[in-house]
Amino acid sequence: MAGTGPVPKSRKARRNADAIPQTLLRWEHAEAPELPDFRVERDGQLVEFVWPERTREWWQMWIDSPQAEHFGTSDWQYLLDTALIHARLWRGELSAAGELRLRVAAFGATPADRARLRMVFAEADGADQGRGSSGGPSARERYGAATLRSLPGGRAATAEE
Repeated sequence: MAGTGPVPKSRKARRNADAIPQTLLRWEHAEAPELPDFRVERDGQLVEFVWPERTREWWQMWIDSPQAEHFGTSDWQYLLDTALIHARLWRGELSAAGELRLRVAAFGATPADRARLRMVFAEADGADQGRGSSGGPSARERYGAATLRSLPGGRAATAEE
């Protein structure tokens, strides 16, 4: 009887091209700048800006981070502006926290950020030689070529049993 089953899936291939073509950029290595000395206006006077010690440590953390080897000039400039937001936060301006979080997420600050950006640590991947994070033998090494089969009651047994 015609028309009583599910409608067959279409075999059409995706035909819509990417709206914006990809732009290929040449890679540019850029050295991290130092946190600059500058003056800010306070009570009508220009005074020397003092970076909080916590912001200086934060800046050095970014310089030493694995991500830093991939930062270009514009990345460092954006991160330098982000350092000012970090300084505001550590001076007690808690409203800066949201903007700071958004900005550092773009650089892979947390494990979740790195996962979203599809960043992995090459040394960690190669260090375990494919044995997983525990460093113990893999399932293939533990069970070899043994095949699993289902037994009554839901228990699995190997071919050797």
